[in-house]
Amino acid sequence: MKKISYTLLVAFIFLIAFMGCSKKQAAKNDNSQQQKNSMATESTSNMNAETDSLAAKRYPIRNKSNPFVTMVTDYGNMTLELYRDVAPVTVDSFLARTKDGFYNGTIFHRIIDNFMIQGGDPKGTGMGNAGYFLKAEFSDLPHQEGTLSMARAGDPNSASCQFFICLARNSATKSLDKKYTIFGQLIKGFDVLHKIGSVKCVANPYNPREVSKPEKDVYLRKVYVSDANGNELK
Repeated sequence: MKKISYTLLVAFIFLIAFMGCSKKQAAKNDNSQQQKNSMATESTSNMNAETDSLAAKRYPIRNKSNPFVTMVTDYGNMTLELYRDVAPVTVDSFLARTKDGFYNGTIFHRIIDNFMIQGGDPKGTGMGNAGYFLKAEFSDLPHQEGTLSMARAGDPNSASCQFFICLARNSATKSLDKKYTIFGQLIKGFDVLHKIGSVKCVANPYNPREVSKPEKDVYLRKVYVSDANGNELK
């Protein structure tokens, strides 16, 4: 009887200890999950704050007499000032193509995170043009976040209708200075720019070493002449 009682006592002590450990582990797991939830909430909050900040961001207007255009995309609208006082021939070409609906329904066919988004090609491949080419209008302006510049081939005077908008000022965009025609600047819609710049991309079929083709097409639905607030001008 004593042996049986002793065995029961040991079992009882073990059970109490096990229950205590289980409670501690459950509390630990609960605290760990709360920390994860807190971190996730904080991360989401930071992302929302960053998006709100970009949505509210405005770039100073260079010259009020310059024209403005607004690009309607799958991710929202972007309003840009066109620098006619810097690159008049390029700006007039872009305005002419805008007014005749040339850019409507095209895609941003080339996107490189932290570098730029490129569009304006009627073929959507990077191989198209408007049937004519423009003489380079290089300037001392820097390629920075929101800079609107003309894409071209090796010949400095080979720009036509394709354009790109820079995502940042870094070594990659600095290398473009004085080599590509800057003809405008994003003044409103920085959140939209960066949403497009962050889309998932796959290898470019025309340059497999470059991951730059959006996995899902990003459309430039419409471009129209506007005021600085994005209101369409008739």
